[in-house]
Amino acid sequence: HVQLVESGGGSVQAGGSLRLSCAASGYTDSRYCMAWFRQAPGKEREVVARIDCDSSTTYANSVKGRFTISKDNAKNTLYLQMNSLKPEDTAMYFCARSWRLCCSSGSGFGYWGQGTQVTVS
Repeated sequence: HVQLVESGGGSVQAGGSLRLSCAASGYTDSRYCMAWFRQAPGKEREVVARIDCDSSTTYANSVKGRFTISKDNAKNTLYLQMNSLKPEDTAMYFCARSWRLCCSSGSGFGYWGQGTQVTVS
């Protein structure tokens, strides 16, 4: 079965950097669309960045130019490099995999990790 395990969260001062990782297992096609979401207390979950089956990427406006999503297909691991962190980036971060191969097909996200906390002060 599909498993997603995030790591790399922590506490950092504003302006600092963190790199989140998401180790995926239980499937062999590394092209699946994947994304990073975040949820802050009292707020709705929002998509932060997405990498589709063709490796195209999209970002929330709030993180453009600061965050970079990438994937190591050989390791089936998803990354989120976060630079110039701001207090408003504080949230639980989740990685997710789409139901279908490509998000551009309208597929939603059906597999989720347990989350990793990022705190920026």
